[in-house]
Amino acid sequence: MATIHRDTDDTATSPAHDPTKGVVTFQEEVVRSVVARRLLAGLRIVLGVTFIWPFFDKLFGLGYRTAADKGWLDGGTPAQGFMKGAEGPFGGFFKNIAGPWADWLFMVGLLGIGVAVLFGAGLKIAAWTAGLLLALMYLAEFPLGTTRAYTNPLVDSHWIEALGIAVLAATLAGDTWGLGKWWGRHVGNGILR
Repeated sequence: MATIHRDTDDTATSPAHDPTKGVVTFQEEVVRSVVARRLLAGLRIVLGVTFIWPFFDKLFGLGYRTAADKGWLDGGTPAQGFMKGAEGPFGGFFKNIAGPWADWLFMVGLLGIGVAVLFGAGLKIAAWTAGLLLALMYLAEFPLGTTRAYTNPLVDSHWIEALGIAVLAATLAGDTWGLGKWWGRHVGNGILR
């Protein structure tokens, strides 16, 4: 079994409290199938790159979604440009709150989520922050009430990515081909796991 049992004395009130006292759960206990664990690890790596790639594209202007001369380092505005182009019922809200702070928050979010998901450490907090980021992006591009053509008026890739990362966090997918086990030994099963 992959459970680590530690001393059970209650040291929560002492200043040297160790969050890993007790039991740490590993992926083998949650997902019994080796094939399923490997598929989840593959999904984790793909979703990690899904966040890391736009960070670098928007930072340097690699010429994919961000033009070569529009990177953040060139004075581009990665979040503001998106927010100012928002349409639909929430467009006005996003246009009103667009500012330099949004660029910083967006870029830090992309990097943090991407690193956590790619390396498999901090998946729970990454799932919460990715869910929030993707929900805001979805609302900014809300399909109903816009002039753009969508294949589905309600569900898009933002939902799939958010749910995918939540599944990765719930199944401790960072333990396979990632740093999840090592990280779990240090932080326990809490939100930092």
